[in-house]
Amino acid sequence: MSAHEAHRQRSYDVVVVGGGHNGLVAAAYLARAGRSVLVLERLDHTGGAAVSTSPFAGVDARLSRYSYLVSLLPGKIVRDLGLDFRLRTRTISSYTPVERDGRATGLLVGGGEERTREAFARLTGSGREYEAWQRFYGMTGRLAERVFPTLTEPLPTRAELRRRVDDEEAWRVLFEEPIGVAVEERFADDLVRGVVLTDALIGTFAGAHDPSLVQNRCFLYHVIGGGTGAWDVPVGGMGALTDALADAARRAGAVLATGHEAVRVAADGRGAEVTYRTRDGEGTAAARHVLVNASPQALATLLGEEPPEPAEGAQLKVNMLLKRLPRLRDRSVDPREAFSGTFHIAEGYEQLATAHAQAAAGELPAAPPSEIYCHSLTDPTILGPDLVEQGYQTLTLFGLHTPARLFARDNDTVREELLKSTLAQLDAHLAEPLADCLATDAEGRPCIEAKTPLDLEHDLRLPGGNIFHRPLSWPYTEEGAGRWGVETRHAGVLLCGAGAVRGGGVSGVPGHNAAMAVLEGS
Repeated sequence: MSAHEAHRQRSYDVVVVGGGHNGLVAAAYLARAGRSVLVLERLDHTGGAAVSTSPFAGVDARLSRYSYLVSLLPGKIVRDLGLDFRLRTRTISSYTPVERDGRATGLLVGGGEERTREAFARLTGSGREYEAWQRFYGMTGRLAERVFPTLTEPLPTRAELRRRVDDEEAWRVLFEEPIGVAVEERFADDLVRGVVLTDALIGTFAGAHDPSLVQNRCFLYHVIGGGTGAWDVPVGGMGALTDALADAARRAGAVLATGHEAVRVAADGRGAEVTYRTRDGEGTAAARHVLVNASPQALATLLGEEPPEPAEGAQLKVNMLLKRLPRLRDRSVDPREAFSGTFHIAEGYEQLATAHAQAAAGELPAAPPSEIYCHSLTDPTILGPDLVEQGYQTLTLFGLHTPARLFARDNDTVREELLKSTLAQLDAHLAEPLADCLATDAEGRPCIEAKTPLDLEHDLRLPGGNIFHRPLSWPYTEEGAGRWGVETRHAGVLLCGAGAVRGGGVSGVPGHNAAMAVLEGS
């Protein structure tokens, strides 16, 4: 949409600042309810971090460049908005290679209960760890069934949610004591312990026993998605979701104005005025409600207030295109299975603790932990037909325990150093170097790119490079949270980004809840 078109109407029921997936969810709901809606997006496209792009010159591969898997998106939102969007389930949950007694082996989770049971027994020498695994994830599965539906309802109190969970053991394990206690009580094998703990550390710089329980909140959101905890592959890449959301919002009558950067919000308790900037100058739009699909820091800046300290991001995101999947040292596993689920690297329990301690001391982890998966094995549509025919595959790597502070001295140099050591950890489990499998772009360069927290701060305006905007919240009401978890101290101004209560991840939940707050208060 051009700046001229945005000026045709100067007053709206709702102005949404930011065209990421949450802003688009809110816009679609509100437009479908008959409200006039303007979405202001500073970039030349919508989608935020949930986009598909072709990062390698002259290569027909559309990668989920930032966000890459879906778990927390409620089916309710897909149905309500009539989204043309599909997910595919991964048949393998995870594979974790390890060397034991000089032998390359590993743990494959998935492919059926009997196969998983045998994999545990082969690694640990008995059935004890698998039985513990079944009990533990049976408990989290029951909790997920009860907690996930509450995310699109008004915030429950802590007591109400506890009654809904109706399982004192689950409540204690996830809501009251550090997750490390449960991991150590229930599992004996270091590798199994590490695989369990990783869900508490995605984008979260914390130890297993952090007294703040920030790791518990991260773990909770990673095991409740869809009421099952499954993490699925978006068909067509993550951009397929945000394209479907943009289409739904437009069909309902919302105006999506790209290249329009909101720079100021003035609220008087009865309404608000949003000032925005384009290449042609400044403009304003009045609204009864303003929904800010951005960080809490951006919200404060728009309102002319002192922004809170940013929460530090702690991840390395690497996108790759391969000519072929590498062979594994563990020959009992087909690489097509190992890489189709989550491929854990250097994520034993003690390895994770050591990496955290080193990073906390200001050093890059000597053995950087990471997890990898191959999107194209589950969804080959993200590759052009010629690449599929030639056997090309994508790899996505997500590194842990790499806080933004480590990159402050020289982001480019540290990025390269960390990437090299991270890939060395992977190579230790491969029968051939990963570098031999990398495709090259039209200019002969290896198809690999890495993004640090500082890169995400620069590319996406994520303060501190934190993918959740701030530490994840408990899914119940706390002081100042409001009825839906999106309210601010300014009447008519709502926070609908990942920093809202029950935000984080590709969920659309804050967008849904902000829309409900508007409609409920109208």
